[in-house]
Amino acid sequence: MNFLQNHIEALVFCSPSVTKVADLKACLSEMFNADVPEEDIVAALQILEDKYQAEEYSFQLYKSAGGYQFLTKPAYQASIGIMLKQQSKKRLSISAMETLSIIAYKQPISKPEVENIRGVNCDYAIQKLLDKGLIEIQGKAETIGRPMLYGTSPKFMEYFGINDMSELPTPKDFSSEVNTIGEAPENQ
Repeated sequence: MNFLQNHIEALVFCSPSVTKVADLKACLSEMFNADVPEEDIVAALQILEDKYQAEEYSFQLYKSAGGYQFLTKPAYQASIGIMLKQQSKKRLSISAMETLSIIAYKQPISKPEVENIRGVNCDYAIQKLLDKGLIEIQGKAETIGRPMLYGTSPKFMEYFGINDMSELPTPKDFSSEVNTIGEAPENQ
């Protein structure tokens, strides 16, 4: 039973969502090339449930939505919340901020257009912004090659504490002095 229990524990642990008994049965039956009785699976799950209720573990096996899932115990939610908040607030690199600024003000915009404005390759910055959820793909351009179009996501507004894109600061009008080299002064 311990052998079966270990396999079930590994399957539930690696699953990104709730694992149902029928899914466990199908996987285990294929792996062992033999029918695994459902009652043996349920018994192993009960042993795991009891095992992880001990205080030495920070997580436990929960039964929810018709299946099983490992979740952290409520006593540890505060520290996990702080860590996740700190991770989400990590500063963006200068290149990521430049790329994000261009996307925010020019959206929807393609990567080649962003690269044309920045003058450098933006693959890494765009990937990092996608990973952080600050930008999202908003479709494809109608130009040659049909490049992806990027725009800001709702997480962008949450990250910067704004409710609407109109709250973005307006780009300042840069007034440049006229180049007067080679021209005669006006007071002659």
